[in-house]
Amino acid sequence: MDIAAIVLQSLLALAFVGAGISKLAGVKAHVDNFNHWGLPQWFRIVTGLVEVVGAAALVVGFWDPSWAAAGALWLGVTMLVAILVHVRVKDSLKLTFPSIVLFVLPVALLIIEWDALADFPGF
Repeated sequence: MDIAAIVLQSLLALAFVGAGISKLAGVKAHVDNFNHWGLPQWFRIVTGLVEVVGAAALVVGFWDPSWAAAGALWLGVTMLVAILVHVRVKDSLKLTFPSIVLFVLPVALLIIEWDALADFPGF
């Protein structure tokens, strides 16, 4: 296994499990953000679940790289949507930048693990 993939998987799994759990827990900043973006609070819960599932896929990916590739794809798409939400409400680059970073990193992991994606169950 590539050391870059291990480092990216670890960082992303920690970042997304933390972000997902804090959304599920209803941390005030997330509640306020979803209100600012004009999104319903049930979507905050869904987003938190999506992030936790993506983080779990990355963890399984330590044993089966196809899961790391699928998790990276899942989280990359999730963060692409987040960027589009920021653009839609005309948030500043400062507010959008974390989403951009959390889009680029899963894409980098997906590129590293691209060949493994074909082995993902159901593909």
